This record gives sequence, C-alpha cells and structure tokens, in this order.
Amino acid sequence: MAKIVFIGAGSLGFTRGLVRDILTFPKLRDAELALVDTDPERLEFATRFVKRIVEFGRYPARVTADTDRRRLLEGADAVVVTILAGGTEVWSRDIEIPMEFGVNTNIGDTRGPSGIFRALRTIPVMLEICRDMERLCPGATMLNYTNPMAMLCRAMQRESRVRLTGLCHSVQGTAAMLARWIEAPFEEISYTCAGINHLAWFTRYEWKGRDAYPMLREAVTTRPDIYNQEQVRNEMFLALDYYVTESSGHNSEYNWWFRKRPDLIEKYCTHGTNWNPGVYAYILNNYRRREKTWKEDVRGWLEKPEPIKLERGQEYAAYIINALVGGEPYEFNGNVPNRGLVDNLPEEACVEVPVRADRRGLTPRPVGKLPPQCAILTGLQAQVEELAVEGALTGNPRLVYQAVCHDPLTAAVLSLAEIRELVNRMLEFNRPYLPRFRAFAA
Repeated sequence: MAKIVFIGAGSLGFTRGLVRDILTFPKLRDAELALVDTDPERLEFATRFVKRIVEFGRYPARVTADTDRRRLLEGADAVVVTILAGGTEVWSRDIEIPMEFGVNTNIGDTRGPSGIFRALRTIPVMLEICRDMERLCPGATMLNYTNPMAMLCRAMQRESRVRLTGLCHSVQGTAAMLARWIEAPFEEISYTCAGINHLAWFTRYEWKGRDAYPMLREAVTTRPDIYNQEQVRNEMFLALDYYVTESSGHNSEYNWWFRKRPDLIEKYCTHGTNWNPGVYAYILNNYRRREKTWKEDVRGWLEKPEPIKLERGQEYAAYIINALVGGEPYEFNGNVPNRGLVDNLPEEACVEVPVRADRRGLTPRPVGKLPPQCAILTGLQAQVEELAVEGALTGNPRLVYQAVCHDPLTAAVLSLAEIRELVNRMLEFNRPYLPRFRAFAA
C-alpha cells in the first residue's frame, strides 16, 4: 500500500483533483492519503472532500489527517507540497511596494523583486519539510507545486538529500494550445522543451514528425484571434523564433520589453495576457473573494446530489507517483539540477527538462544547448536565481539587492540607487518573516 502525503491539503480544488486522479490507478487505489494543513478548518474540509471521493468510488484507500506533518510523514512514498508562506496580504505587498517605485508586476510569484521575496520567505519552510523527510521518510520523493518553483527547488536540491522535482502546468498546457492553433490533434504532436520554469522553450515542435513552426508562424501572423490570445508570447516568438512556456501575463514580467512604460502595458499586457485586466489586482481580488466564499463553495460541492466525476485528468503528479511505485513509466518536464542537461545554462542551476519516472526513480534527459537567442534571457534569469538563493541561504541582504539589480524589468525602470531603496523597503516590510536578514546600507 502506497502512502502519499499532501502538505498544504487545504488547497482544496487541487487536492480534490489530484486525489481523484491518483485513485484511478490500480496500484494506488488502496493508498493511504495523508492530509496535512496548518489551518484546522481547511484540513477538516479537505478530509471530507477526500473521504467523499473514496466512498463514492468504493476505493479501499485510507484517509488520515493532521495539522503536524511530522505525525504523518513516516513511511511516505511521495510527498506533494502546495503551500503559501505569509498569506495573500503579504504577497500583495510584494507587488504593491515595487509598483510604488514604478515596477509594474502582473502576478509576482516567480521572479523579479516579488518572486525573490516570496522565495526568501518560503525557502526556510521548504527546507524544514526536507529535514523532516530526511528523518522520517528518506526514501520518499517530493513533488513540489509551490512557487517560485526554480528558486525553491534549487535551494532544496542544494541543501537536502531528498529526492525531489518541481512540477508546473505550463509545458503541457502550452503544447496543447499550439496544437489547437495549427489545428493538429494533440496526440500527433511531439516536442522537446527545455530551459527554466516558466522560461523554457520548445526547441522542437513537430506534427507527425514534421517541423510545425512554419504553420505556427503563419497562424500567429495571419489570424488576429490567435495573435491576440497571447500578445506577449507571440511577440517573443516572432522575434526569437521559438515558443516560450507559461502565459503572457507571467512572461511580461521576465524581460525588458513589455512592462517598462504605461503605453506598452496598455498595448501588450492589458488585453492579451490571459490575466486580464493585466495587473495583479484581479488575481488578488479573486483570492480575497475565495477567502470569503470558500466555505460556501465547499459545502455546495459536498452536498450536491449529482454523482462525482471520477474520470482521470492530466495532473502530472498522479502519473509520476504511479510510475514510482511500479506502474507504467511516465515522461514529463520537471525541475532538476543542471548536471550536464542544458549545456549553455549554469551548472547545478535548477532547469526544467524532460524527465522519466519509473520504479528506479527520476531520470532527466540531456537536451544539449538552447538556441543562443533564447539562452541569453533564460541564462540571465537562472543566474539571478542563483544569487537570490545564495542570499536566502546565507541571510546576506546584499546578494538579494544584487539579484534584484539584474532583474530585467526592474533594471529597465529603476537606477541602482532606486533599486537599493526598493529592496530596503521590502526587507523592512518582511522583517517579521525574515529574522536572519537586516536592512542594509550600501
């Protein structure tokens, strides 16, 4: 019987979908599903969610729950992590403080000043989870869904012996989107995708073994309905010749080109980013709304009379866990250390590359070099992440400042002196969450 621990099980929609998928595999139908969340009320609802799925599907699975992960980690085969360190109100200031300096952030959970400070708060928590896993379930595999993905995985892979990878939806989501654009059945598409999380590139994208990029270029340049869906990413594709993963909303933050002036934000980042109206307020308001209504939403799902849908979805983690316990091998794009995998990205940096999961573990596949025009941007962000992780692990605020200095969007808007003031403001606000740090004077 496999044991799967969910840390952050109060992410109710995600937990519900992943449990549904896990239990469809014959090798996992009798698993122990161990739910952990620091919020007792959310944990109670998560437990009810999962038990309802188990009962409706008549699975021989066992459900356990606790607010203390250490009471459930022992003997785990897989640990799925979906946490938020600091809450949405702290996250909102990650975005609002840079905005006061003119650095306009759209989502702010991955890189730039907002993503770096989220990493500073979250890395210590993730390392504590790793220490508990080393002691209680040293043979388990961590599957991390928490952002900022690359910086968190880099810190854990550097400081811990835990076997882990980070999972994101952007690769398979983008691959399917491009197939729709060229009107190709997705099952006839093959590709190679590599880089870093949210900034990886489809170095090969083929339909029935033929290069599909000419068809994609024609679709983007001749059909406004396609171009306008992803204005930022389509502009990047037309300039750099390869398609990047993750949404235009995210990618508008990761470079110099789209968010440095109000007119550019209006032109490229307000309508075709899939995160309308193009600023974080929409997302934050959604979080706040859900915080007020989540109990009603949950009760509605628990009490609805119609049958629960138990068909398997496409969540990576379920297929990976099944492969690790001896089921069918599974290939996916995961976040792993760069040990000879991407030749022109920093060695040991956290890269996102093809990975095979089977009963022997996780085996990443080398992909060679990224196209140079793509490696410039991806390599810069990988080096920024290296600086930020070093700052987080050493408590050195100067490294944090230097990392933000090289963030493309921040550098396109601010001087070095202004960046120093911005970082000090963010350090001061985050002081309760970063006891190792002090505001610095350069």
